[in-house]
Amino acid sequence: MRAKPRWIDPLLPLFVGILQVMMTQGAQWTQRERVPVDPLGNVLLVAGPLALAVRRRHPILTLIVTITATCAFIVRGHAYGPIFFSPVIALYNAVVLGHRRAVWAVSAATYAFFVAYTTWLAPVPDSGLWHMFAIAAVMGVILAVGEFTRARRERAAEHERVELEESRRQASEERLTMAQELHDVLAHNISLIHVQASTALHLIDDHPEQARTALTTIKQASKDVLTEMRSVLSVLRDGAPRFPTAGLERLDELVERSGLPVTKRVAGAVRALPPGVDRAGYRIVQEALTNVTRHAPGSTVTVLLEYGSRELLIRVTDSGGGTPGESLGSGNGVPGMRERATALGGSLTAGHHGQGFRVEARLPIPEEPE
Repeated sequence: MRAKPRWIDPLLPLFVGILQVMMTQGAQWTQRERVPVDPLGNVLLVAGPLALAVRRRHPILTLIVTITATCAFIVRGHAYGPIFFSPVIALYNAVVLGHRRAVWAVSAATYAFFVAYTTWLAPVPDSGLWHMFAIAAVMGVILAVGEFTRARRERAAEHERVELEESRRQASEERLTMAQELHDVLAHNISLIHVQASTALHLIDDHPEQARTALTTIKQASKDVLTEMRSVLSVLRDGAPRFPTAGLERLDELVERSGLPVTKRVAGAVRALPPGVDRAGYRIVQEALTNVTRHAPGSTVTVLLEYGSRELLIRVTDSGGGTPGESLGSGNGVPGMRERATALGGSLTAGHHGQGFRVEARLPIPEEPE
């Protein structure tokens, strides 16, 4: 919402004061029956504009002062016209700032004063109901314009508030996405590094060539984790992509990097997936392989991707390696995968399958065009 230029606040009282004093002199020539403006009259002409200087901090006080000065000016018999500039501005300002009850009360009292003044104190020839209606119409227009402006500003402020809340909500969701991405990246690669380091330590004396292979894997995994962390954290930089770019097209790299005997199967017509589904599918497979590395090292793994007309089926099954499959403990792996699937409107199940463990996710995807 655009703010008014600040130079208007100090200049408006000065401008209105000069306008009232100068134009009242002109009005006096056309209303010769009214009393000429004397020094006290000039004080009343200036009092209203001076009160406008505090109209934002004390809108009701400003309104009362301008109305009082105007009524006193009229009662003393001076010319009608420019003296009304100050109360009109004060009335409008008080309505816009939301002091509705006080404004309507002051307006009713002011209207009653003018009706009484023009009817009994200084009767206006041929005034009657038409004159009273004209006064009420002018005041009503001022109040209506003020109410309209106030309502529009409130709508603009509410719109700005909603946009700010939505921006904060999106930022919070992006932070959660980044945290989840970092968890998946670190969990997978550090687990891999841990397993390979243990293998290297075990083989370094008796089978140095095999230990060399394990160390090579560690080197590549550490390089990959640094690369992926830079990709995830790059969303903090201006102009960077809003989300990390890991997707199922990098699945072969992931399988090779895992160091596990993995059989990959693909069913259905492979096609491009929405970014959210593509990224979630990759992370689910990554987390499932991480769990195998942690809990069933040495087991064989089968990864199935089945592209249906309306959903993507991801199934990761391990043989257990001769040990009991993964238990559903207090870790974040399975809950994190389930959250990813649920966020997309899909589902995920995980549990024992024979001696091993199976993770099965169903992610909705757009229907394939004919």
